[in-house]
Amino acid sequence: MDIQTPLALLGGLSPQQFMRRHWQKKPLLVRAAVPHMVPPISRAQLFDLAGQEGVESRLIRRIAAAPGWSLRHGPLGRRQLPPVSQPGWTLLVQGVDLHDDGVHSLLRQFRFLPDARLDDLMISYASDQGGVGPHFDSYDVFLLQAAGRRRWSFGRQPGARLREGLPLKIIEGFAPEQSFVLEAGDMLYLPPGYAHDGVAEGADCMTYSIGLRSPARAALGADILARVAEAHAEELADGAGGADVHYRDPGQQAVASPGAIPPELQAFAQEAVARALRDPRSVERALGEAMTEPKPNVWFDLETPVPETDWQHLALDRRTRMLYDARHVYINGESFRAGGRDATLMRRLADRRELDARQLAAVSDEARDLLRDWCDAGWAHAR
Repeated sequence: MDIQTPLALLGGLSPQQFMRRHWQKKPLLVRAAVPHMVPPISRAQLFDLAGQEGVESRLIRRIAAAPGWSLRHGPLGRRQLPPVSQPGWTLLVQGVDLHDDGVHSLLRQFRFLPDARLDDLMISYASDQGGVGPHFDSYDVFLLQAAGRRRWSFGRQPGARLREGLPLKIIEGFAPEQSFVLEAGDMLYLPPGYAHDGVAEGADCMTYSIGLRSPARAALGADILARVAEAHAEELADGAGGADVHYRDPGQQAVASPGAIPPELQAFAQEAVARALRDPRSVERALGEAMTEPKPNVWFDLETPVPETDWQHLALDRRTRMLYDARHVYINGESFRAGGRDATLMRRLADRRELDARQLAAVSDEARDLLRDWCDAGWAHAR
């Protein structure tokens, strides 16, 4: 993608201009971000997805009785959904890009952002006056109106408190600063922390939410530490890191307070952690594996393999996450060392998500073996 070219998606701004002027700074309303918008997935197809195992879905309704809202998690069969003519309900279906090529292609228009930050595309279907209440997110979001009309009210809400006793995280005393009605093809970008409330105006309102991954420091740190520790233990078990050292204390004296942890053991533990983290590449590798790890509900379809002699084109599966850094390529939670021409081609595959016949002919035997394994696993598809 040429990051200098103005895009209708960004209101005539280039990706570089958008990132400099608006990204995590201020909202942007774009009329006709996707001109002549036609939803790539129909209402019936969305309802079918909501009823499938392994697809995250939620049904939210405004109700007359206290507390005023109800929440039900999927799978949700068609008979479990209210009539489309009944006002005040919303169906949320997460990760639709994993299940539909058209939706996945739409999400790819946002690849002026790092893939490590793009999360998924959620579809919100609402009947008239449907919504999820005023709330805020800890991540950036692009709200693309795919069908119908929705009024978005938003603004900064410092010190916002959540209403108690609700199944949803709804802000108490929401006071919006701006309000706009979005028609099909319009889009609103909101930075993290902007409180917002979207209410359908009329039936068959469908909004696509392009959400960003924003890992919490504590959770990401715990994940990386666990991965580094596991890799370090495997290296020691394989003999790559030398024989493992056990704690020894030949100078330990008899103690009158046996419940106290010896300072020498504490120092041994600190050294063990420091040793595992001593190689900065171990943290880089763990991060790449963590950021490409598929979600628990993601699985890959196996296909009859095409003979390698017939390969003319190879493309990553829409569910595959692939990233790279200076030393490694990462795919679906696994890491591989890469250098030279193979590294160039693998990075191209991560960036373009496909290789043509000329590029495939240039890969080494070792890289071709990897590609064949990925095709066998359903991570990529060759034809």
